[in-house]
Amino acid sequence: MTAYCIGIDTGGTYTDAVLMDSASGQVVAWQKERTTPHDLSIGVGKALLGLLRQAARPTEVTRLSVSTTLATNAVVEGRGARVGLFVLGYVRHFKLPVVANIFLKGGHSITGEEEQPLDIESLIDTLPGLAGEVDSYAVCGAMSIKNPTHELVAQEAIRLIDPKPVFCSHLVSTHPGMLERSATACLHAKLAPLMTDFLASIQRSMQAAGLACPVTIICGNGNGQPLDRIAEQSAVTMASGPAATARFGAAGGLDTALVVDVGGTTTDVCLIKGGKPLLNREGCTIGEWRTHVEAVDMFTSGAGGDSHVLCRSDGHISLKNSRVQPLAMTPNLPDPRAWLNSGVDCQLALLATGLDRAVVEADPILRFLAQRGPTPPSIIAAQTGVGGVILEKRLERLMFLQQIVLVGFTPTDALHALGLLEIGDSSASRKGAAMLAGETGLEADEFCRRVVAETEAAIETIVLTYLGRSIWPGQQSAPFLNRRDNDLFSVHFSLKLPIIGIGAAARCFLPGVAKRLGTTVAFPEHCEVGNAIGAALIGLDE
Repeated sequence: MTAYCIGIDTGGTYTDAVLMDSASGQVVAWQKERTTPHDLSIGVGKALLGLLRQAARPTEVTRLSVSTTLATNAVVEGRGARVGLFVLGYVRHFKLPVVANIFLKGGHSITGEEEQPLDIESLIDTLPGLAGEVDSYAVCGAMSIKNPTHELVAQEAIRLIDPKPVFCSHLVSTHPGMLERSATACLHAKLAPLMTDFLASIQRSMQAAGLACPVTIICGNGNGQPLDRIAEQSAVTMASGPAATARFGAAGGLDTALVVDVGGTTTDVCLIKGGKPLLNREGCTIGEWRTHVEAVDMFTSGAGGDSHVLCRSDGHISLKNSRVQPLAMTPNLPDPRAWLNSGVDCQLALLATGLDRAVVEADPILRFLAQRGPTPPSIIAAQTGVGGVILEKRLERLMFLQQIVLVGFTPTDALHALGLLEIGDSSASRKGAAMLAGETGLEADEFCRRVVAETEAAIETIVLTYLGRSIWPGQQSAPFLNRRDNDLFSVHFSLKLPIIGIGAAARCFLPGVAKRLGTTVAFPEHCEVGNAIGAALIGLDE
């Protein structure tokens, strides 16, 4: 009997799946489905069933190997659980991008002796004011890797007052540095709910497809872990998708190359040296976070096919880090000419499908959307009395809870309007382009070409930022790269290594990026589902 391995990659926009012959490593079938954020099992289930209908029976599948960029995307977009961090001990204060950074007395010495008693009273006094603002807690004590007592006491005290998840740093990192251990604990606290839901969706999808094989989850360092271990260490899934990207890129046989994965939500860049992905023991950089968990050496930033396009009346066009659903990919979309503009109504809010009625009734915005249907922010504000920054934050929160979908104009729409892509409703993209172009004083085609050029420039900056880190320490290159084209001079770079393109949007944007950087770009066979292939290859290596 032929044995098969399935590789799946769940991204913010697409869920990709491949069926691979375990003996030869050849791709037998592949499937691409839209990711369904409100219930990930729907998109994963469609991808699995699509593969099985093409070429295999469930009993012939001996392994399922899964990578995901959900954790990476959540960090880039500023989503995930809201975290409160308690730091215990004598330590220079630092700041992580969480709801609260609270420093208390406590901690232990390098030998595990108590340096000072834990200030439990201050912790207890702080919690009531914090409880309504966070979804989970992280606790990091000085030298808790030698003696975790203060972390464990703080954990129990928090649970008695606010029964939300609490994550202790000594359980997720052995790093002696307080900043590094705190960052890892916070990332774990931020991502654990997301990963728990994702892992449950994989199990539901397998059941529906009749699969009963072992499951491997790809970690950021390119190794695999059994599914049942991952929920306890969510931070190791940071760079899961890029690890699969790197494995696919390395399979091409080049000794040195730059692998660039252009997705819907982010662009991921990593380096192949000596025919293997480069690893970094200090972890990868994602947005403003350094993960401090061993991972493929890569850089991720928010620029992709579904990035939100913002524009001004002076013709300035920019990409926002957050992802919105493209006009072209939104079924039953109200005519953009009736609501889209470059101001507050640059997006449209839709109620997510499958919401519990009680959840809808409990929130005024959800209740309004259920009654009226897709609505721009100005009308939501006028009808509900919730407006300005408060409405913006409420919509962000409802997005995090997967209770609404935000729709806006994207680079994917620009490609549709120019006739360069035809996977959705091009007429919706053209109408949206005409509206925004009119407000910026441009013709629609010129507006779309500028959106594509802005996307290519953003990807070029991501590539140069990643490579610049190996030449200039820290973030020294960032100011220079961001101002390389100014009123006084213009600087152009030429790469000494080729680019390997991966991802659904790669063929649309990377030829222009390669031209800007004076290099070549290659698109290996099945590069559109390259991450799923990389996941399958890692699964076969286990």
